[in-house]
Amino acid sequence: MCQSHGTVSLIGRTERTLELSCWRPSIREVPGAKVAAMAPQSAAQQDEERVSGAQLIAEALKKQNIEYMFGIVGIPVIEIAMAAQANGIKYVGMRNEQAASYAASAVGYLTGRPGVCLVVSGPGLVHALAGMANANMNCWPLIVIGGSSDRNQETMGAFQEFPQVEACRLYSKFSARPSSLEVIPAVIEKAVRSSIYGRPGACYIDIPGDFVNMQVNKSSVKYVDCCPVPPVSIAEESAVSKAASFIAQSRKPLLIIGKGAAYARAENSIRKLVDQCGLPFLPTPMGKGVVPDNHPYCVAAARSRALQHADVIILLGARLNWILHFGLPPRYQPDVKIIQVDICAEELGNNVRPAAALLGDIKAVTDQLLDHLDQKLWKYPSNTEWWKELRAKIKSNEETSKALSLQKQLPMNYYTVFHHVRDVLPNDCILVSEGANTMDIGRTMIPNYHPRHRLDAGTFGTMGVGLGFAIAAAMVAKDYHPQQQVVCIEGDSAFGFSGMEVETICRYNLPIIIIIVNNNGIYSGMDADSWKEMLKVGEPSSWVPPVSLLPNAHYEKVMSSFGGKGYFVQTPEELQAALRTSLEEKHMPSLINVMIDPRSDRKQQDFHWLTRSNL
Repeated sequence: MCQSHGTVSLIGRTERTLELSCWRPSIREVPGAKVAAMAPQSAAQQDEERVSGAQLIAEALKKQNIEYMFGIVGIPVIEIAMAAQANGIKYVGMRNEQAASYAASAVGYLTGRPGVCLVVSGPGLVHALAGMANANMNCWPLIVIGGSSDRNQETMGAFQEFPQVEACRLYSKFSARPSSLEVIPAVIEKAVRSSIYGRPGACYIDIPGDFVNMQVNKSSVKYVDCCPVPPVSIAEESAVSKAASFIAQSRKPLLIIGKGAAYARAENSIRKLVDQCGLPFLPTPMGKGVVPDNHPYCVAAARSRALQHADVIILLGARLNWILHFGLPPRYQPDVKIIQVDICAEELGNNVRPAAALLGDIKAVTDQLLDHLDQKLWKYPSNTEWWKELRAKIKSNEETSKALSLQKQLPMNYYTVFHHVRDVLPNDCILVSEGANTMDIGRTMIPNYHPRHRLDAGTFGTMGVGLGFAIAAAMVAKDYHPQQQVVCIEGDSAFGFSGMEVETICRYNLPIIIIIVNNNGIYSGMDADSWKEMLKVGEPSSWVPPVSLLPNAHYEKVMSSFGGKGYFVQTPEELQAALRTSLEEKHMPSLINVMIDPRSDRKQQDFHWLTRSNL
């Protein structure tokens, strides 16, 4: 009676659920348990309240203001999920631990408090490592709780035995197993605190199977209070003064807004900085919306030109990694001055030595910069040659994209699809995006107006995050913004990574709209006629191009098979009609399968999207 991983199958899940509904804890086969149970107890001991490991875990999580848990249950963690629900924590049962860990991490980004991913031992935990790695790379708080082998079977080849604490140290900020039931609340508090203090990230808690139903006296438990919000740190005044001087002396300034700024809830301060100082700004993919994309100072449509010619760049919660081409020539000027603002000291100076390094909370440091620039009464003029250059490039790129988006031929191209989607989407929807061209072109075509309203493959470039992120966003929206809609736009290849989570969406009745931009492949595919001719050549494994997927696959039927609405569309009119109908349906999920030209591609770029490091 365990979750199916490897060769062991789940037998009698229904019967097990019925047993648990009337379950009473029993003495486990652990050293000393029977002896302790047989020992005579005083009247006071007999009257003292007892608490199980599962209860302690759930109560401690609730004490730390944990609201959401995602996972797949099996031996030995079923009772933990049930105890969590009994304590008011919402539990969402997923179809794969990877998707569960992605969902829990997205909750951490959206709310500032980690979500929990609950998994079984061995393979279940291994699946969740993907989400832990992704959370660490994105700097999002996440708690993973994994069941493990009973302590008295360690090193004996126990069922799904695995060095879980050791394995998770590579993918987390904190990885530990409580030494006893009494310290479980303290360990959970430390994990939550570690996940949100400093640079956020993933933390792991290992729970031996015999801990789950074991009981202890409540009076012996080391209870702890909820950890406070992270302390706010500010930069050294001398560094802020230096940075403000560089900004005021710049001829071609550029402000880059990263997702760290979005996570820090720094939008009001950053908008004030942009407005008061007249700074051109460029958002990173998940930094979109901190300042609205339709702001007159946004230069996202001239991204390459802005990066390549700026003489002073202010980095707010963004890293000089592959997404920003390492800060190196030819994508940047060799003598560009970088002003780096980050919560993590180790990040300062990576790849390029900053002219000014400001260590601290993004919002607090932005306020410090504002104070110094206010004293200088400085604002960047709007009529400079730099602004003329940027506006000319913005106009040129927007005209190119518009021409592509208004093409009438069928099948549609990417730009046509996003043009018609953009016309219908509400401004305040949470947009989830993944895929190659689908994500990259969608980022340029669909604007964001609010912070933390875009979730995508992120720093780790992870495919498969889409539906997990969408489920998390829908759960949070249901509780805090019931009218807000969640739209997940992804390529057909990306959908394949976690497509069965459509059943999860339908089971919990989450009104998510999934739009699949279907080009029959990875990067590019084949049309149906070419596919048929190719199959005549011989064995598919010898001849089918590795990037090809089955042409004209009806993914919308996955949704309709679970009770949602599915649409197969081939024209702009069908696309807009299906999207409008889906948006009007507030209580049912839908999937719109949009067929496009398999040869559709991005417009000509100044540089290849992936910069090869020349270090």
